[in-house]
Amino acid sequence: MTNIVLFGKPGAGKGTQAEFLKEKYKLTHISTGDVFRFNLKNDTELGKQARVFMDAGDLVPDELTTKMLIDEVNKHPDTNGILFDGYPRTISQAEALDAFLTSIGSNVAATIALEADDEILVKRLLERGKTSGRIDDQDEEKIRNRYQEYNEKTAPLMSYYEAQGKFHAVNGIGSIAEITERVSNVIDNL
Repeated sequence: MTNIVLFGKPGAGKGTQAEFLKEKYKLTHISTGDVFRFNLKNDTELGKQARVFMDAGDLVPDELTTKMLIDEVNKHPDTNGILFDGYPRTISQAEALDAFLTSIGSNVAATIALEADDEILVKRLLERGKTSGRIDDQDEEKIRNRYQEYNEKTAPLMSYYEAQGKFHAVNGIGSIAEITERVSNVIDNL
């Protein structure tokens, strides 16, 4: 199993890149956002709990996020690998993911961070919010709050994965094809 963690601030292009990468490398794409939206749409108990945090522009607590993601991974026992999009977001989530993957005889092969300037990302999200219907993409204050949460909780993952020799930063600005090529170069050289 080749497991890749794709991360970056909201609006950095994780979902867009994941669409290309899952086809090219025959990976199962698991998006935290998609998992949350499924639970919210279906008004599951986990979805109800997540809604409170998401509506405030906050990240969902680690335990709740991890439970949803492990349930989703377990639905794909015969996959070539998982492309994690938006997870883990904290050190404790990364540790939980490592422990879970180890328990099934696997590991994270690499983490790829799509990096971009906050101001560019805010514009991207506000544009996306015009058509996505996502409340958290329509309010600049909530977007900036998500970035503050990211900086405080997710940015430390860089050091966590650097210490394991698994962290790769990729410039997230440019055409989709240019960014896909940059990300593919990392995966091809694992």
